[in-house]
Amino acid sequence: MILAAAIIGSSALSAQTSANNLLAAGVEDAERFMTDYLSPVSEASIYSISSGWFNSASAKPLGGFEISVIGNLTGFKNKEDKKSFILDTSEYENLQFQDGSTSKEVSTALGDIEGIGVFVEAEVAPGITAREDFELPTGLSSEGIDFIPSGYLQASVGLVKGTEIKARFLPKIQTDEVSIGLYGIGLQHEFTSHLPADKLLPIAISGLIGYTHLDGTYDFTNTSIIDGENQRIDAAINSWNFQAIVSTRLPVINFYGALGYLSGTSTTDVLGTYRVQSGPFQESYTDPFSIEKKASGVTANLGAKLKLGFFRLNADYSLGEFNNLSVGVNFGFR
Repeated sequence: MILAAAIIGSSALSAQTSANNLLAAGVEDAERFMTDYLSPVSEASIYSISSGWFNSASAKPLGGFEISVIGNLTGFKNKEDKKSFILDTSEYENLQFQDGSTSKEVSTALGDIEGIGVFVEAEVAPGITAREDFELPTGLSSEGIDFIPSGYLQASVGLVKGTEIKARFLPKIQTDEVSIGLYGIGLQHEFTSHLPADKLLPIAISGLIGYTHLDGTYDFTNTSIIDGENQRIDAAINSWNFQAIVSTRLPVINFYGALGYLSGTSTTDVLGTYRVQSGPFQESYTDPFSIEKKASGVTANLGAKLKLGFFRLNADYSLGEFNNLSVGVNFGFR
């Protein structure tokens, strides 16, 4: 879980530095670039925190419970379309490439394209031109990271026949620069529990609805181009997960699968005071912009669960716009 905070914080650090420098091109150019730059990592994070809700289609009986430690790895190694985007300077007011190109493939927060130089230039007085040069940021792949992690504690309790309530929680983790926390609630209902002699059936079938919320804050110092106070990124992610689940009813090892749909929204606020100290557009901005990313898609899931008394271990892999590996260590009764 601390690893998750560190990796997401690393991405935010690169993004914050980029946002700072890009404000030298004006707030409109900075917002346009950051929207394209951050969208893939926001989408991958939505998929990551939406996973790990279940390890069986069988609902726990009244009073039955399970406490789990769940970790997710959402991969993007082969997602080349998520690692870069085409920056067309004709869509920007002031940003230009140093090599004279009008459009070029540049890195997203997931990518690994390095050394892309840009500049802004304008006449600040008759016969006097000011120019500022800087590099666009690269992404996580340039650091050898090809996944977005997430992790949390989860508890499940059986209620009335066939119904199980779930809650997940990540207590607030704070470092000098990063603060991150998560909570969520879910409800699973086993439809086969209403059938006669349901325990004699070889499989169980259930449906699940889960909601997850993540908050993250990243505080950073000034850059050489931008001065200011209280500069930070506040990120909030909300996701909904809907699943139809089927699993076997064996005493020790069981297999489960699911078909589902997830939908989520990520909101990233760039907050604080920013004063451009060099270049042709030396202005001051307060809470300059906010970026929103929506993501949704169908997922398919296959997994296995080992049960040894009160100890259970499960792992599953889900296919979707971003694929995810989920592993759970579980302790339960009934």
